[in-house]
Amino acid sequence: MPDKAVISHRGEKYEIGRGKRFYGIWVVGAPYEAPVDRWPENRDGWQQAWSRFASIEVPGTITPTAPERGGRPARRLGRPRGGGALLVGEMLLVLGVVLGLAGLFPAYEGGQSLLSQANLVVPHLAYVLGWALTAAMVALSVARPSDAARRGALFGLGLSAVTFGLFIADLGEVVSAGASLGSGLVISLAGWLACTAGSALALTAGPLRPAGQQPQAPRQRSGLVRPGRAHAGPLALLVLAGIGAAAAFAPSWDSYTLVATAQGTSQTVTAGNAFDNPAMVVAGNVLVMVAVVAVAVVAALWRPARQGGLLLAGAVVVLAGEAVSAFIQAGQQASPALFGISSAQASALGLSISSGLTATFWVFLVFVISLLVSCAWLFTERDHPAMGGFPGSPWLPAGRDQGTAEAADATAREGADTRDPAQEDTASDDVVPEDNDSDLGRPDRDVSDNADSHPADTGPRESLADSWPAESGSVDSSPADTRGGR
Repeated sequence: MPDKAVISHRGEKYEIGRGKRFYGIWVVGAPYEAPVDRWPENRDGWQQAWSRFASIEVPGTITPTAPERGGRPARRLGRPRGGGALLVGEMLLVLGVVLGLAGLFPAYEGGQSLLSQANLVVPHLAYVLGWALTAAMVALSVARPSDAARRGALFGLGLSAVTFGLFIADLGEVVSAGASLGSGLVISLAGWLACTAGSALALTAGPLRPAGQQPQAPRQRSGLVRPGRAHAGPLALLVLAGIGAAAAFAPSWDSYTLVATAQGTSQTVTAGNAFDNPAMVVAGNVLVMVAVVAVAVVAALWRPARQGGLLLAGAVVVLAGEAVSAFIQAGQQASPALFGISSAQASALGLSISSGLTATFWVFLVFVISLLVSCAWLFTERDHPAMGGFPGSPWLPAGRDQGTAEAADATAREGADTRDPAQEDTASDDVVPEDNDSDLGRPDRDVSDNADSHPADTGPRESLADSWPAESGSVDSSPADTRGGR
């Protein structure tokens, strides 16, 4: 079995070309032995192959491959090479996920582990699962070259950008209390660092490619792009939702109502203001707010839009985790010691404490839901209009017999030279000279009466059938389409 296939065109996910006595479609980077489908090496086979290729590929991404020195766009379908940085990124992500899980068990803050605090373990577990998803997408790209690594990396970076400030705030609480760092916090910070570095490497690393294949030029610009007017409104709402979520993150979320039955009094207290904390904790909270706005802006400007949606989704996971943590904390019984009241004093006063959430929290939740809706919009937004269909398939280079196409051209020219003179005279009678200045002297003609007296136009017309590649070892008398492809 040959170790090469002639690849004519490539899209985002698939590529089409010639194998040994067949036309085939492969997943980009797949081995020669594993085509998605194959067709016989003839006219009908090429028509069916191209029709199938055009129907399954992402619209607007099909481009011809760059020809090699011999004039044929061949690539070796074998063991993939390159992408060392991608492998390193995958290993760092796996290491970070393992460290994140390990950090749940030792002491994190105040001698307590994350597992012993339900309101803290849920968001941290969400971070770890998010990075695990990133690692899985990068692993898919390592196993079979695709854009999965880039998409997963953007999701992981969106998650890392927002959690950075949260880890700084946690670190500030420990430092301001004068306590020693818990091993759980240290391990979790190391896991964050590994996952962030792995995501960054996966985003910037070149994809694995088959042996002998040259790096492919990007089919679509990826990165920050100025949006068009049609998208300005929805993108502005996305950014405003990010700003709103950041602004609602700062005020107090927790509400406590203290009722002293012995005195017949009650008092409502709020807690959790982001700026009512030590300096390092405030700095961490500010970093969270800045990161939320920055991620929303970058996601709005990023193209392809689906990749921007994944970046935003990473940040939404963190914000949703904070919301779930607030719900859990509101459902727990608050201790009188939280307000500087001892157990004896609470008993003497007949103190009862009920927990709830402030109106600001519900505003925050609305903005988070808005960001989630924006993610869905970015996922469904088309970066290119859908193509109505291909008017004809491009010419694919003749595989083993480069002279076949030339022979077809020669046959077509010979047929034109030996045209019947009587037909030429008849065709010339049908031509009516066009005079833009005057219609004088032009006889009236009844087209319907003369329709049967003249032969139909037999000139070559551009169609999908005309552009099929010449079959090896045969000569076709139909005119060959020699546009491009070499």
